[in-house]
Amino acid sequence: MTTSFVLLSDTHLPKRAKDLPEPLWADIDAADLVVHAGDWVDLATLDAVAGRASRFEGVRGNNDGPEFDDQLPLVARFTVEELRFALVHETGTATGRERRMSAEYPDADVLVFGHSHIPWDTVAPSGLRLLNPGSPTDRRRQPDHTWMRGTVDGRALAVELVRLPPLTR
Repeated sequence: MTTSFVLLSDTHLPKRAKDLPEPLWADIDAADLVVHAGDWVDLATLDAVAGRASRFEGVRGNNDGPEFDDQLPLVARFTVEELRFALVHETGTATGRERRMSAEYPDADVLVFGHSHIPWDTVAPSGLRLLNPGSPTDRRRQPDHTWMRGTVDGRALAVELVRLPPLTR
């Protein structure tokens, strides 16, 4: 069985945008799993995403207030088919990230994280795949608003970075 998924982070609604981009909502509606790596900022976005997702996994980020404490953990672990995922908002500086995260999450096959708003897709020497979907609403110095979509089939993971240029929002 193949599981389709959407990865997003750093939505910062309603401070950075009034809503998520329509193509992202379409991906959320179509996916078997939606994963959000924190910095929601408002509970209405959490409720909307979780309400539309067939299956949902999420964590809170550094910009999420105390109202998120009872809603989401700081770290989540879950399995998709035969892959073990870890989910966290912050991983520290880019330098040495693969080594640090491999030591911190030795039992994970995939680590999804956010915080930087910079898309990231690498594989550590340990085999840990590190994924940051960027931000669909606050691109900072990136050229595009981004999120990731993909599939898991057994232990096979396929990931695509979705780029939405700012003028098409």
